[in-house]
Amino acid sequence: MAPVRRLVIDVLKPHEPPLLEFTQRIADVDSVEGVSSSLIELDNEVQNLKLTFEGAAIDYAAIEEAIEGQGGTIHSVDEVGCGDYVVDDRPTLQDR
Repeated sequence: MAPVRRLVIDVLKPHEPPLLEFTQRIADVDSVEGVSSSLIELDNEVQNLKLTFEGAAIDYAAIEEAIEGQGGTIHSVDEVGCGDYVVDDRPTLQDR
């Protein structure tokens, strides 16, 4: 099977740990070469995040375990890039 090189997921997490610490811990997953996190929505009990991962062969199960270990839950998988390289989205005629 082709390796996963980019993964974008929607995550719900409690307010603790803070976003910086949460992201640093997830970045420590062996298959993750880089991760960015964006706060999408904040309410009284949880934070909704967009997490974008890149790596040569991302281990989804290890990422899920790291998120759940901090009290988070994966809400959805929003983008996956697989293969020898990641193809960036480009506008097409259907997007007009």
